[in-house]
Amino acid sequence: MKNTVEKRIRITKNGKVLRRAMGLGHFRAKKKSKEMNRKSGMRELVTEAKNIQKYASH
Repeated sequence: MKNTVEKRIRITKNGKVLRRAMGLGHFRAKKKSKEMNRKSGMRELVTEAKNIQKYASH
């Protein structure tokens, strides 16, 4: 896989593709703690790992 893709996603052994939640990069002071807690952790990307690996190899 390309390095840029590897940094942003993680593929589980069952083939799920996980990504970070959006909106966690900066300007955290404005955001409510409830919002930050809800966005913590990884989210599932709705696609198959096979498609991403095929795309990343080009």
